[in-house]
Amino acid sequence: MTETVHVIGGGLAGSEAAWQLARAGIAVVLHEMRPIRTTPAHQTDGLAELVCSNSLRSDDAEYNAVGLLHEEMRRSGSLILTTADAHKVPAGGALAVDRDGFSAAIQKALEDHPLITIRREEVAGLPPEDWERVIIATGPLTSPAMAEALKTVTGEDSLSFFDAIAPIVTKESIDFSRAWFQSRYDKGTGSDYINCPLSRDQYYAFVDALVSGDKVQFHDWEKDTPYFEGCLPIEVMAERGRETLAFGPMKPVGLTDPNGPKPFAVVQLRQDNALGTLYNLVGFQTKLRHGEQTRIFRSIPGLEQAEFARLGGLHRNTFVNGPRVLDATLRLKAQPRLRLAGQVTGCEGYVESAAIGLLSGLFCAAETLGRDLAPPAQTTALGALLAHVTGGGHADTYQPMNINFGLFPPPPERDEKGKKIKGRDRKKLYSMRAREDLAPWLASIPAAPNDRPAEA
Repeated sequence: MTETVHVIGGGLAGSEAAWQLARAGIAVVLHEMRPIRTTPAHQTDGLAELVCSNSLRSDDAEYNAVGLLHEEMRRSGSLILTTADAHKVPAGGALAVDRDGFSAAIQKALEDHPLITIRREEVAGLPPEDWERVIIATGPLTSPAMAEALKTVTGEDSLSFFDAIAPIVTKESIDFSRAWFQSRYDKGTGSDYINCPLSRDQYYAFVDALVSGDKVQFHDWEKDTPYFEGCLPIEVMAERGRETLAFGPMKPVGLTDPNGPKPFAVVQLRQDNALGTLYNLVGFQTKLRHGEQTRIFRSIPGLEQAEFARLGGLHRNTFVNGPRVLDATLRLKAQPRLRLAGQVTGCEGYVESAAIGLLSGLFCAAETLGRDLAPPAQTTALGALLAHVTGGGHADTYQPMNINFGLFPPPPERDEKGKKIKGRDRKKLYSMRAREDLAPWLASIPAAPNDRPAEA
C-alpha cells in the first residue's frame, strides 16, 4: 500500500489536488481549517467556496487562453471543471456557476471518495516531519502561522497584495424600467447580463462619489502592499482618471438601451446563482465601507432600491516568489517533501488556482507511485501557467498572473505562403498547437489503478 499524502487547504487547488491523488489510488488526508479558524473573506465552511466572483471567465477554447485552460483541465479529468459544467448559470461566453451548488457538489464528491479523509483543523506552521509528502494549498488567505513557516523555510519574504470582492444584489430589487437584459454584441443567449445605463452627468457624479467615498483604511504594516492589477477595487480605478471606468468595466460598447438614448456608461450585473435571484456587479470589487457602498451604488439608475445580498469587501492575499523557491514540479527547493498548489504559488484566478492544484496532485501521485511525469509542454495552457510560476516569471519583479497567450511561446508569424498571421487567426494557432502538444502529455500520466471519473 502506498503512503498517505496530506493536502493542506480545501479551496479549489486543494480540492483538485486531493481528487487527482485519490484517482491515482493514493490515500489522502485533506486538512481544512474552516470553521475552526475563519478568514476575512469566506462566508461558509464549504470546500471550494468561491469568495469573489462566481465566474470562471471565458469558455472560448479557440480564441481565449482561459477557455483553452478549461478544455485542457476537462481533458485531464478535473473535478473543478466537471463540477462547474454541471452547475453553470447563464453568462454569455463565460463559464459562471451557482456558487452554493458548486461548492456543495465538490464537497460531496470528496467526502464520498473512499480514499479521501477530510479533517477540519488548522495545520499551524510546517507539517510534521513524518508527513513524507505534503501539498500546501492554503490559498491567498494563508493563515499567519503557515505564512510565517513558508517564509522561514524558503528564506524569502512572502509577498502580499489586496484582493477586493464585488457586491451582490437581489434581482427583484432591480428597476427594469431603467435596466435591461443584453450581452455585449448579443453574445451567448444575447441577454445574459442586466445593464444599468448612466448619462454623462450621472457617470461623472458616480466617479466623484467613488473617489471621495469613505474607504477601509490599511494598517501601517499593510500600506505598502500592492494590489493585483487584474482585480483592482473600482474606486482605485476611478482614482486613475475620470475616464478610466468608461473605458473599462463600465464601457457601453456592444449595448443598446431599449429604454432611452445611447448611454455614456453602463454598469453590468451577472447572474450569481442557479435560481437567477442574485446578480453581482461586474468589475465592482471595492474597499468602500459598507454604508458608502449602499449609498453610492444606489445612485446607479436601476439600482435605487437595490437590496444587497452581500456587500463588497477586502482581504489580504499572500504568495511566495515561485520562480525563486519552486522546482519544475512545484516542490519547494529548500524542502522537496513539500509541494505548493494554487494561488499561494503566485498564479491568479479560480481556474489557474485549480489548474496548479491539478498539476501538483498529478506530480505528487506519480512521485508517490515511483513513476515519472514530466511537466506539460509550455505550448499548452497548463504548461505555460506552470512555467510562469516555476521559472518563467522574473523573480525580482514576480507578481500574480492570470493565464494569457503572452505566457506561451509564440507560434509562427507567417503562413506557408508568407502571409502574416494576426488577430483571431493567430490566437487560434496557439489553441491548435496546444491541443496537439497536450495529447502526448496526457498519455504519459501514469495509469490510475482506481481511477474514477470526476463526479458533480
